[in-house]
Amino acid sequence: MPADRFSTATRLKALGEHAAARVYRARIKRRSRLTGRAALLALVVCSLVVALAYPMRQYISQRSEIADQRRQAQRERAEVAKLREQKARLRDPAYIERRAREHLHYLMPGETGFSMVDPGANAEHSTDQGAADRPWYTNLWDTVDTADAPKAAAANR
Repeated sequence: MPADRFSTATRLKALGEHAAARVYRARIKRRSRLTGRAALLALVVCSLVVALAYPMRQYISQRSEIADQRRQAQRERAEVAKLREQKARLRDPAYIERRAREHLHYLMPGETGFSMVDPGANAEHSTDQGAADRPWYTNLWDTVDTADAPKAAAANR
């Protein structure tokens, strides 16, 4: 046995190395290990996030609904103003007379009325008359063909 094995300096040196290794291992364990306080803090933060997520979503959606309702109310106010203006015009007898003359073709006693025929209206009616001369199933088949024409053109591309 060596004599200095039990000496105080040797013992302190061995004890110091051993203690330093334990302290180093303890520090490593503390750094990598989640403490109870940190876990509790993480749990509280997560529960707050979960608890506040739905009310925040509701708050944001309600704010957008409020903005939509305000825009709708503004449109309705404009419509009410327009209807009030129209109501005031309809109380004027001169306006009522003018509207009756334009749309209903009313005449005052002693006036002579004239009707003008639009030459373009006859051409429109003549094309519709050709469909009446054909059998109904031909008209039906033509409408099916015209309805399928865009689909067939898209399928051929």
